[in-house]
Amino acid sequence: MAERSTAAVDVADTSGEQPLTAQAGQATNDGAEAESVTGTDKDTARTDDQRAAVTDAKPPELHSGHKLARRYRLEECLTRLDGFSSWRAVDEKLRRAVGVHILPADHPRARPVLSAARSAALLGDPRFVQVLDAVEENDLVYVVHEWLPDATELTAVLANGPLEPHDAYQLVSQVSQAMAAAHREGLSHLRLNPGSVLRTESGQYRIRGLAVMAALRGISSEHPQRTDTEAIGALLYAALTQRWPYESDAYGLSGLPKDVGMIPPDQVRAGVHRGLSELAMRALVNDGATASRQEPACTTPEELAKAVTAIPRIRPPETSFTSPPPYQRTGYQQGTYGQPPSRAVGATARTAAVPTPPPPLQSRTGRALKWCVSGLLIAALGLGSWQLADTLLQGEGQDNQENTQPESGQQKKPAPKPLAIDSATEFSPRTSAPISGSGNQPANAVDGNPATAWVTKQFFGWANFGNLDNRADGSGLILDLGSVKDVSSVEVSMYRPGHTAEVLAAAADASSPTTLSAFPQRLSKLEKSGNTLSVKLDKPIKTRYVLVHITELPSDGSGDGYRGGISEIKVSG
Repeated sequence: MAERSTAAVDVADTSGEQPLTAQAGQATNDGAEAESVTGTDKDTARTDDQRAAVTDAKPPELHSGHKLARRYRLEECLTRLDGFSSWRAVDEKLRRAVGVHILPADHPRARPVLSAARSAALLGDPRFVQVLDAVEENDLVYVVHEWLPDATELTAVLANGPLEPHDAYQLVSQVSQAMAAAHREGLSHLRLNPGSVLRTESGQYRIRGLAVMAALRGISSEHPQRTDTEAIGALLYAALTQRWPYESDAYGLSGLPKDVGMIPPDQVRAGVHRGLSELAMRALVNDGATASRQEPACTTPEELAKAVTAIPRIRPPETSFTSPPPYQRTGYQQGTYGQPPSRAVGATARTAAVPTPPPPLQSRTGRALKWCVSGLLIAALGLGSWQLADTLLQGEGQDNQENTQPESGQQKKPAPKPLAIDSATEFSPRTSAPISGSGNQPANAVDGNPATAWVTKQFFGWANFGNLDNRADGSGLILDLGSVKDVSSVEVSMYRPGHTAEVLAAAADASSPTTLSAFPQRLSKLEKSGNTLSVKLDKPIKTRYVLVHITELPSDGSGDGYRGGISEIKVSG
């Protein structure tokens, strides 16, 4: 049961229904009426013809042990609904668990399901449960997707109580950013609820059923971005209060009292973070909520993600340490060893006499052994003292010779001298678009003021500049020394620790280099740096242009954003 509750299969739970397990063969019904009660699918629509066609459709007769494509072995049926079924299966080729949705090829929703699954598979965003296969074969249409045994449904997480402010912040931040990325690719969910959001052991949130579950259930919306935004607001509301923000109970959560309307979370439960409470109401404002301040409503996941980043950072709770059990003192430590026993009424206790151990090494062999060991120790001490004195005397003689007769030709290595940096420009070989925001120019990194810095924009999803093709060669700063000079050391103060960076130099005859191949001299290896990146060369090199090359940015603490930069650079010769 634990594995079933954490698996990546979106079962048919619209109003708190339990997934089918032992009665997997019995059909259940949750039509549009059940969905409208929850308040999360106000714009969904199903025609009478579609309902009749779905009612006539029968789920395929399958059983445990059946194989699809001679590869996917069905293990357990989790849902039978509206002519389709959901299974936990095993990919015998890769030896891993997967989830499978199956429906007849003549099902009225078969084509939309195939199209939605293939579109979701092309997104390839790791924040979503990935679609692995979408096939039409032998009068069946089936969609294979990831199975996450180490993840827990948000429904099960909220059953233990509301989330801490930091966890709730991470939830709305990660889900809104993921859905914003999906909508930019033309994909929507329309079925976001506590059963479709999973939390992994590392604290990351994964969304399952993108586009596929809406296609399986025949759900559509005239305003998909607003529908998904309101659903994210409902998730945040439930995470803060452990209550569903509508009058009906759903997903194991109690609804709000009747006839009071949608009240803010901080009025439902004491101690709710004020900023998160207002954020939930801004996302639900189109669904009947009223924001407590004059803040604009969030109608798209993109707007909601920007509103989340505007909230001051919420620190995680302090780690609590349990005190160790009290130390159990032994009888000897308590002072009872060898003490006269306590007298009980009517009886006298006696302790056994402790025998005195015999003195060690009192035999003839023992005495001879002691004399041998003593002699060896005395000889070792004498030999060591003589060697130490001889070494000290030789050392004094060598020091006197060095002081009186210095070696000919030996010269003291001069101290490195700071080199002036004529200018600094951004390294951007594939695009002319600036990587830094306004006010964070490259000149800030060479102005001698550590308080100013060259800072990049915020990138989402991947540390390598958002996995953008036009940043595949990375970025950084190119330093122009004005003329060819001897460079022996480079000291770089990073904007924050965690960059993956290296220092390169152009050839002595290079002129205005702009590509990565124009910097053939490697001054340091590519590795993750701390607050500083230091380079000291045994032998100076001749160059005019030095490149501080950055390939990956550190996390900015928002959960899925990355941002970096350079505070100050010093070059010495």
